[in-house]
Amino acid sequence: MGTRHVGSPVTDRWAHRHAGTSPFSTRTQVHHQPKAQAAAKPSSPPLPLLTNRRGGAGPHSLPAMATAMSVSAVSPAAAAIARPRTLVCVPATARAPREMAAELAAAAALGADVAELRLDRLAGFAPRRDLPVILAEPRPLPALVTYRPKWEGGEYEGDDEPRFEALMLAMELGAEYVDIEFKVADKFMRLLSGKKPENCKLIVSSHNYENTPSVEELANLVAQIQATGADIVKIATTATEIVDVARMFQILVQCQEKQVPIIGLVMNDRGFISRVLCPKYGGYLTFGSLEKGKESAAAQPTVADLINVYSIKQIGPDTRVFGIIGKPVGHSKSPILHNEAFRSVGFNAVYVPFLVDDLAKFLNTYSSPDFAGFSCTIPHKEAAVRCCDEVDPIARDIGAVNTMVRRSDGKLVGYNTDYVGAISAIEDGIRASQPTDPSTSPLAGRLFVVIGAGGAGKALAYGAKEKGARVVIANRTFARAQELANLIGGPALTLADLENYHPEEGMILANTTAIGMHPNVNETPLSKQALKSYAVVFDAVYTPKETRLLREAAECGATVVSGLEMFIRQAMGQFEHFTGMPAPDRLMRDIVLTKTYE
Repeated sequence: MGTRHVGSPVTDRWAHRHAGTSPFSTRTQVHHQPKAQAAAKPSSPPLPLLTNRRGGAGPHSLPAMATAMSVSAVSPAAAAIARPRTLVCVPATARAPREMAAELAAAAALGADVAELRLDRLAGFAPRRDLPVILAEPRPLPALVTYRPKWEGGEYEGDDEPRFEALMLAMELGAEYVDIEFKVADKFMRLLSGKKPENCKLIVSSHNYENTPSVEELANLVAQIQATGADIVKIATTATEIVDVARMFQILVQCQEKQVPIIGLVMNDRGFISRVLCPKYGGYLTFGSLEKGKESAAAQPTVADLINVYSIKQIGPDTRVFGIIGKPVGHSKSPILHNEAFRSVGFNAVYVPFLVDDLAKFLNTYSSPDFAGFSCTIPHKEAAVRCCDEVDPIARDIGAVNTMVRRSDGKLVGYNTDYVGAISAIEDGIRASQPTDPSTSPLAGRLFVVIGAGGAGKALAYGAKEKGARVVIANRTFARAQELANLIGGPALTLADLENYHPEEGMILANTTAIGMHPNVNETPLSKQALKSYAVVFDAVYTPKETRLLREAAECGATVVSGLEMFIRQAMGQFEHFTGMPAPDRLMRDIVLTKTYE
């Protein structure tokens, strides 16, 4: 395999600042390699997503819509035209009318643009009694009135006629939007018989709770919904994998080109990015709950997170997309950290969680320069090495990548910032708690036990060996432990063996597994009795802030080093790779220590 020599000033600068004599500061070659075979041969046609095309708007003809929306690349615009900002809508889901009216005021105070009044959530709803209360003027926000039947995911179980009459009354009382389901839209339009007030927009909606159809099928659905006389098309589908969302993004772009207002969202955790990134592709509206526990759909973010964490009102066609790839990924604090760091330096980007099952398929689907970089966590760090076009030699030696950056030529370059982040955190923890020789690493000559043989385990093992430690690998599966131990040149143990392993005092322990991570906070990889042999204990888990392992290690008198330190330091390295700018050190540390644990 050939080696391509590529200067890496970001790596050099960050490693020098945070790790003294780290090999990052001198070894700046990047290995060139073919992508993983799986990436080259996806199971479905690739959907490369580029910045929205902004050509002239065509007519709304149904054949034209269906023909235009094929599975093809979405080309970037030569010059973006002005367009309305995507609105942020908060569902009001209270059980009583006055409480629902109060939710409108609360949503307005949080910065929402619209409130959806979910009439089907009201207990004992009587339209002529309750609607004047909920829609009383002056209203703090425009109202979107929805009376969702059970057969479309709502709670209303009666006949259509009383429901239609309630929606028509809402129109008379000044509701700015009314939502009607596509399955009964023609029936509703006949009843309405042209009596819809001019200031009220009709949203015709379709919800698919099983999957996300093909682009062609979605295009045909758009055309059918338009044919009912809808002012705004709404399509909500379900993601079986994150690549499904790409099809919805293509539909949004095509509708934007044809000047067809559309709300296009993909439900559940794998569809989360559709709720945050829809402004980039021209979505009319997205939903955010008033607070956690008041969601109207699965994986719906809060309005506070949409506005304050993701800065959704600033996302546009030129916004670059970064994010953390993992499974699970919902626990990650990285979006809070990176988005605020981006804002602090005026970097037009958003950082989102990507719940990914198949890494190669994900990278092949979201392959445009707009998807500019990724953090990579459990369980994809090792697969990431195979999926990159070029890999930093340290990451290649470790066998794990936690940072991927897409260059302007589309090539993915992989790095490992876990190595420097974790080792420097452990070294500084030791230096702060006991006398050390400043001329050498405090890890030199020490017995260093690594729990875990995955990507983070490889980074810690490699880093400890580089610093002169004697490394031992312990893993639940002995074969995996032995594989890494052979590479490092040390012994391998099972976790059961580790319970009785204490050849000497003053050992260092580093847990790199997910044992003890939220929600399994009562788990620990090693008993308190066994911890008595260790002078220093590090835990890569940082949710919760103090894991059971660290708490019990401290009770045994060990110096403990939180995974937060590794998280902060590896994130600063990632920030510099992503932006090409120095990381705002103090700000990022303050964010992690305060906002991520509020």
